[in-house]
Amino acid sequence: MDYQEIKLLDSEQISALSKMATAILREHYDAIVGVKQNDYMLAKFQSIDGITEQLKNGYKYYFVRCNNENIGFIAYYVRKDDLYLSKFYLRKDQRGKGIARDMLKFLVNNAKFYNRQSIVVNVNKQNSSIKIYEKLGFVRIGAEKIDIGQGYYMDDYIYKYIID
Repeated sequence: MDYQEIKLLDSEQISALSKMATAILREHYDAIVGVKQNDYMLAKFQSIDGITEQLKNGYKYYFVRCNNENIGFIAYYVRKDDLYLSKFYLRKDQRGKGIARDMLKFLVNNAKFYNRQSIVVNVNKQNSSIKIYEKLGFVRIGAEKIDIGQGYYMDDYIYKYIID
């Protein structure tokens, strides 16, 4: 398993990331939030422009790679008190293989690099991945409903992983 950082000036990698994100998130979130909201969220957050803007604003994006193949991606940014996990996704054919645990180790190492003692993530309340986060050791610390524009909201639980 290796992790390849996506750089702001690498338009080819950003395009490949956008395509992968669209495929994974469409398959996963259409049923949860509906096609219209997911279309809006994909355009806002996972389009080439959306990813580029996030990179400009301090997000770190990485392809998760196995045998020289992109199988998922991670995105985070460093906040005052923690590392905020924005994206944590694998292709469907790669799930259930223990890869998420390796992805978490990668995030923990990055959090330690930035002297952060925790990782925080928002998870949609209807997301079946909640059980994965809990299995990895994340603990629910709250909930919030975030207005993302155009009458759409993200209705999430907030989870925290404490780094020993």
